[in-house]
Amino acid sequence: MTHARFDRRTLLGAAGALAATPALGQAKPFAGQTLNGAAFQSTFFEYLKAFFPEFEEATGARVNFNTQAFPVYNQRTDLELSTRGSALDVVNVTFIYSGRWIGAGWLTNLSEFVNDRNKTDPAWDAADFVSGAQSAMSDARGNVFGFAWEAGAMLMAASRYDLLEKNGRSMPTTFDELLATCDAIHGKENVTAFVADRLHHWNWIPYLMGLGGQVFKDPPGNLTPRLATPEAIRAAQWYGDLLQKFAPPGGLSFSDDQAMRAQMSGRSNIRTQAITWLVPLAKHEESTVKSTVRYALMPAGPAGNFPGSNSHGLGIPVGSRRKELAWEFIKWALSKQMLNRIVETRGYPSVCRRSVITGDAFRSALTLNGQDVASLYLQVLELGGRSGYMKYRTVPVFPQVGDTINRGIERIATRQQPADAAMRQAQQDAVQVLGRAGVQVDAD
Repeated sequence: MTHARFDRRTLLGAAGALAATPALGQAKPFAGQTLNGAAFQSTFFEYLKAFFPEFEEATGARVNFNTQAFPVYNQRTDLELSTRGSALDVVNVTFIYSGRWIGAGWLTNLSEFVNDRNKTDPAWDAADFVSGAQSAMSDARGNVFGFAWEAGAMLMAASRYDLLEKNGRSMPTTFDELLATCDAIHGKENVTAFVADRLHHWNWIPYLMGLGGQVFKDPPGNLTPRLATPEAIRAAQWYGDLLQKFAPPGGLSFSDDQAMRAQMSGRSNIRTQAITWLVPLAKHEESTVKSTVRYALMPAGPAGNFPGSNSHGLGIPVGSRRKELAWEFIKWALSKQMLNRIVETRGYPSVCRRSVITGDAFRSALTLNGQDVASLYLQVLELGGRSGYMKYRTVPVFPQVGDTINRGIERIATRQQPADAAMRQAQQDAVQVLGRAGVQVDAD
């Protein structure tokens, strides 16, 4: 089949390879239209926004793309999607909401765009997206409702590794070593030993699993919550103590960005978080710790190592009135050429296309302060893919259960409640929200 072509040489050079399709074979095919998009705050969208003028020049459309803090974005978008509103054309498909949004029919089936050669050049190569990252973007029949822009592999970073060395410590490999290291370095040179953001249902779970606990009994089949087991109570106490003793003042209410900036400024040292928030320590122009940062796999507990591994994607709400334009934006933003440009120019670490991950630019970009961080990234993705321990997180009811976890950990870390009482309350709250959602749970 012969396709009409937008001036491809100019487009590849100036617009980061907008997918060449018949829709873009016309001059300014979307002139006068405005694309409304939204996502949670991420360095990826900071980097992508710099290229928006190229997309606007090629299509004639205007891009209005807003980002908010993670919980704010999810709350607002969940409401917008649930009403099938038309205010948004492109949205971030958040990992923990993917099952809910796809299952409820609130997102457009992108398979129809992918399989239509009049709308998608086969060279765009949808199969190039890593299957593990795409699993949360599809339904049981294999229909695709989003394409992943981030594979979030959880690592550990010490912004001031020099302070660990000065105090006879190395990067901790176990929970016990992490506590001992934090105790040895906390307050040295006015640097707090640890920092985290308030999304406890992401940050705490690897510690829960590492200490032998579970969120649900056997997801996705049996969603009986397991938040008040001895293992869960012990893990909640452990993590609450970590935050209370070693986080900076006000740190219990930090957003992702605030926690990242505490590390970049050298005010806080160790953090376990998705790689996207850790690479700026070595790359961001405002970072003061570029020469002292060091990376490692997150520590393991007695039951093993369970670093968080997730993915977020771009999708189109069913209520959008500009689906064609939205698809052009997704193809452009997640093209091989654009992702390679972001990797090469900004060192973005969380791409989901296999051809980019295995390329020289990605490995070069993830050589941080002389350390091969790309190999750590791949280890985490492979670890999560083999065991499937992240299944708990994509069930449709997880966001509601996650909220109960957030409140429980916050009560412990702020000393409002002891761990056993806080987690028994979290268990009761989780059972109630599951009941309201029509989910049957075991009586025990």
